[in-house]
Amino acid sequence: MTLQSGRGGADQSGGTPTARRMVLGAQLRRMREEAGISRADAGFHIRGSESKISRMELGRVGFKDRDVADLMTLYGRSDPEEREEYLQMVRDSNTPGWWYRYHDLLPAWFTNYVGLEESASRIQTFELQFVPGLLQTEDYARAVATKGRPEYHADATERRIALRMRRQKILSKPNAPRLWAFIDEAVLHRPVGGPAVLKDQLDALIEWTKMPHIAVQVLPYSRSNHGAEGAFSVLRFAEPELPDIVYVEYLTGAVYLDKQDDLEPYARAIDQLAVDAETPDQSRALLEKRRNEI
Repeated sequence: MTLQSGRGGADQSGGTPTARRMVLGAQLRRMREEAGISRADAGFHIRGSESKISRMELGRVGFKDRDVADLMTLYGRSDPEEREEYLQMVRDSNTPGWWYRYHDLLPAWFTNYVGLEESASRIQTFELQFVPGLLQTEDYARAVATKGRPEYHADATERRIALRMRRQKILSKPNAPRLWAFIDEAVLHRPVGGPAVLKDQLDALIEWTKMPHIAVQVLPYSRSNHGAEGAFSVLRFAEPELPDIVYVEYLTGAVYLDKQDDLEPYARAIDQLAVDAETPDQSRALLEKRRNEI
């Protein structure tokens, strides 16, 4: 989605619900700041709180027509055409994404990530244990989901795998995001699912690296001074008013970082990984060598 020039109206012709919500929130923040109104006063005006305005401006919650209409009135935005543009954005942003059908499987903290991933123009990810989810084969994903224990298999497992395969479609759509994946060398040797599954996964990785918008770099055992202690992803968006977002997952949840002070250490870690990891061509050779060893 892009923003039109001029008075700041929105173009709803593209983007995902998550992107629309984030852009709408950014526009509401801009209006509030131009009007010189505090978050606390804006929250009081819509019968809410300062934290509610903060969540709205970050695009972290759904919007109500009445709230947006009342805020635009407070901010001095009375042009009927402009107001209708933003109210249409509210309706578009509340349209469920394709992943809604899996909402019973997804914890709330991961539902947000799927929407952000779908909206991103560039994804940088670092993995120490597994092949990144967007590049996993179905059998590899099944082995990860069942922890290598067939007795853990269930209908829900197959739906989780279907979700992961559906997420991969963003890599083959028009204007696909640029994916830059850093993988610790240990991932190439961890026999997830057994030798046959790992071999097929390495074949798939080699094929993925032939696509112009996908780069895979392997971090060798001998270099580990990149500063990252665990897996993380950095997402960038085409909309200039949206900040980069760092996603860090832990056992029972995840954190989303978008403040500059929080982003900088991860940006430095990515820069260091790019230097320490083998080049994409060298990494492809490593993948082929490892594949032939199995």
